Amino acid sequence: MMKLTNLSFPLITILRATQGVFAALILILSAFVANWYNTTTPSPSPSQVNFLLFGAVWSMLSLAAIELLPRFLTRIPKPYLTLPLDILNALFYLAGFAALAAFLQGLLFCRGDVCHAAQADVAFGAFSFAVWTATAVLSGKEALRVRRTGGIGSGAAQGPLAGTGAMPGQRGMKEAV
Repeated sequence: MMKLTNLSFPLITILRATQGVFAALILILSAFVANWYNTTTPSPSPSQVNFLLFGAVWSMLSLAAIELLPRFLTRIPKPYLTLPLDILNALFYLAGFAALAAFLQGLLFCRGDVCHAAQADVAFGAFSFAVWTATAVLSGKEALRVRRTGGIGSGAAQGPLAGTGAMPGQRGMKEAV
């Protein structure tokens, strides 16, 4: 079985770049729709639009954390850091695009640039959900592989404490007497 970190085809890098591009597009589209509501109508922007706006900002922060946290938290395997963020982002986009799609379905009319932007927002939200789900699956597979081997990825953590849950410098479960 191939490790995700050593693929000759940088699949995870391409998926992360796609997530960043989609987050930027959703941020732009959601901001456009929210601004239209806030400046043109007497009502505030819909919470569904605001939630997708939040999801895009959260994705950008998550991508920064996915890149930076493994550099500072070297004792924790990378899949254990990325998997929760991948799952959380996938859930945010699922909720966001589904809620905005239901909101648009309930409108009496939807036309013009703001409507097209909101529809594109739904589409990119659905695409983002798919991409974050794909990276969650890949991170989950890598986390299971790391857990099975007991290492941080390269086999460097193999030894008497591998698989015991003990950190270096601590006694393993088998050693505690």
